[in-house]
Amino acid sequence: MSDMERWAAVDRYVDDLVVRPDRTMEQAASATAEAGMPPIAVSAAQGKLLHLIARMSGARRILEIGTLGGYSTIWLARALPPEGRLISLEIDPRHAEVARANLAEAGLADRAEVQVGPALATLEKLAQDRQGDFDLTFIDADKVNIPEYFGWAVTLSRPGAAIVVDNVVRNGELIDTGSHDPSVQGVRRFHEQLAGMADRVSATTIQTVGSKGYDGFTLAVVS
Repeated sequence: MSDMERWAAVDRYVDDLVVRPDRTMEQAASATAEAGMPPIAVSAAQGKLLHLIARMSGARRILEIGTLGGYSTIWLARALPPEGRLISLEIDPRHAEVARANLAEAGLADRAEVQVGPALATLEKLAQDRQGDFDLTFIDADKVNIPEYFGWAVTLSRPGAAIVVDNVVRNGELIDTGSHDPSVQGVRRFHEQLAGMADRVSATTIQTVGSKGYDGFTLAVVS
């Protein structure tokens, strides 16, 4: 058994016994695949982790950067109280359409909104409109712009808010100083950014393995 096969088998074991099969999430994953989107959404175990972080932090306002088909959006929105609100940013109108349908099917359309357009422009508008004070932000969009997304996330967060940034280890290429991959350069710039923001955020990066391969995420708390 290869490492990847073992990691995926452990994920299946955990999904079956702890995360547990979920018809709504399975339907969202199927609808996303049928729409021809790439299989890059978080795994079930990772989605449950986001859900638990949202619950543990008592999040009432959540910002998500990168919607895809809304799989992670559903996990996050499920943690909100009835009066809670989630705003998810997606650049592709077709992806947003599928995500909205998945959110409606999950019964979450009343508390989760998908806004379409380049995320950097939308984030600036959110700041201009004073729609910040988010309790939790999940960043899972293109890696080239992660530092810029993170900077806006800090600006739009209340003190004590959590920020989760996905896919920041890149199969270990994070430490490759000579990489010409724009995504690797993006996550390296992001970590350098974190090193210079110790007065504004406290953060750590955790390596992960599983059905999505070898990667990792950063968890930060805004001061």
